Amino acid sequence: MAQNQSAPDTTRRSERSRRAIYDAALALVAEVGYPKTTIEGIASRAGVGKQTIYRWWPSKADVLLEAFLDLADQAARAAGAADRQPYAIPDTGDLAADLKAVLRATVDELRDPGFEAPSRALAAEGLVNEELGRRFVAKLLEPQLQLYVDRLRAAQDTGDIRADVDPRIALELFVSPLAQRWLQHTGPISHDYTDTLVDYALNGLAPR
Repeated sequence: MAQNQSAPDTTRRSERSRRAIYDAALALVAEVGYPKTTIEGIASRAGVGKQTIYRWWPSKADVLLEAFLDLADQAARAAGAADRQPYAIPDTGDLAADLKAVLRATVDELRDPGFEAPSRALAAEGLVNEELGRRFVAKLLEPQLQLYVDRLRAAQDTGDIRADVDPRIALELFVSPLAQRWLQHTGPISHDYTDTLVDYALNGLAPR
């Protein structure tokens, strides 16, 4: 009597399908934009049935946001969080150097075609689709901005910036100009540019 064969590894198969769906969603939104990206198109490109997608996500917005969050998580792990510990802006004791380092990494990420295209598509759609925009901000942008808040609060504890500074407003001195340049193509983004933003911001934040 033949031995029973091992049961299929459904967990591994599901993970393969999930990754294929992520890749398909990100590729499609970059190629055709958010409005023309459909569940059917994602399913076809991923080689799965659309019911598979609907079983895991209620809408294309949910697929795209989760795919993009996964992409951001991969970038964080590649930047040194491979142990999957929560990422934090390094605190070397040199606030300017720490901010410059993380902003340089951000520039590299924003200029990476694999990240830029889906990020720009989702950001643009979020401007006209309020519900999607709110979720994009809440799930991705706010957690990233909180990292700056935490680092600036640590700098307040060491006296590197004034105690009366609001970190949430202060971070916008270097984060917002970068975002505007990138989104609206008002100028080139580079390491020199973000280094200068930090220098300008911290000169205004230095203890009086």
